[in-house]
Amino acid sequence: MTVAEEIVRVAAKGEGVTASGQHVSFAAPADRIREDGTLEFGPHHAEPPCRHFGTCGGCQLQHLDEEVLARFVAERVTNAASGQGLEAGAVASPHLSPPNSRRRASLHAQRAGGRILLGFREAGSHRIVDMQECHVLAPELFALVGPLRRLLAAQPGRLAVDVEMTLAEQGVDVGINGLAVEGLAATEAMLDFARRQGLARLTFDQGYGAEAVWEPEPVTVRLGSVSVPLPSGAFLQATADGEDALVTAAREWLDGASTVADLFSGLGTFAFALAGPGTKVLAVEAARDIHLACKSAAGRAQVPVHALHRDLFRNPLQADELNRFVAVLIDPPRAGARDQVARIAESTVPRVVYISCNPSSWARDAATLVASGYRLADLRPVGQFRWSTHVELASLFLRV
Repeated sequence: MTVAEEIVRVAAKGEGVTASGQHVSFAAPADRIREDGTLEFGPHHAEPPCRHFGTCGGCQLQHLDEEVLARFVAERVTNAASGQGLEAGAVASPHLSPPNSRRRASLHAQRAGGRILLGFREAGSHRIVDMQECHVLAPELFALVGPLRRLLAAQPGRLAVDVEMTLAEQGVDVGINGLAVEGLAATEAMLDFARRQGLARLTFDQGYGAEAVWEPEPVTVRLGSVSVPLPSGAFLQATADGEDALVTAAREWLDGASTVADLFSGLGTFAFALAGPGTKVLAVEAARDIHLACKSAAGRAQVPVHALHRDLFRNPLQADELNRFVAVLIDPPRAGARDQVARIAESTVPRVVYISCNPSSWARDAATLVASGYRLADLRPVGQFRWSTHVELASLFLRV
């Protein structure tokens, strides 16, 4: 049969693309499209390890081999940079987190046809894939899927809830949102479940915020050498492996900096890694519970991290405030930080490390820094969401 076209690259959303621009789902570079529209697999087409691949929205790239997967992560970052006319002095090889390393996840559950469906949603749909296996979740998280399904099956009436799981120092922190727990018997059943499963914490949000019903000891996460309180629902890097890759880059680039402003600091992922005998860090965060967790941990550990509660979207640090620091580290949400970056661009700060979970918004902000006299010195792509199109990066800008 005559071959029509060959897949030459992978698009940002994971489809294979031909030289003529045709997009084909679940196609890898060097796959070929036959005249009848079917695929003839090439050398880079991998056998997806998970039975749910193709339906579950948690992964989009299990059909790619390791070489192409790494290339996809790298090109998501470098293409975003080149799209803004940016060229990095150095681009590191991409870092990929291994399978079964995801330490936090949001699952969904509902009753359907007399049984409980629990898992990720289908791609582009609200339908839930009833998870029977998962190759991205840490084993400690996946081990709870079956017990959670049985727990929810015992609840009366209609059911549609979200389940948040995070691997903390004490074990797994589970938050269930949208489930009404009423009465002594229902509460005791939940406590028995938490005890049997050895949970670090079990919380319920019935519309009034998260309430812990089980927490034998305060739940913490390890950041640098410091145990930091973990508020329910607080952001944490998806994998410890990916966090280490980002932190390693920041440490290398900011070595010797006596003062660092860590903007959008969260719990202190970078602040506690950077702070030490020769480095003082200002950790700036808007979410009050997260700010207080960072502040209390710094106080107990007696490390030189000063936590500041401030909304950097409404009230960014100004150039004269930033000029007091030898370096700035910024790790904003997916939308980037247009106004705060504009203030950095007006400053004289010699070194800026920009951590991002969105190459597109990062490239926009990076262009602002470069236009103001910074040089993009180093760029490191990080794929901690294995088999996903979600890509992160660390970057270094130096004032010319």
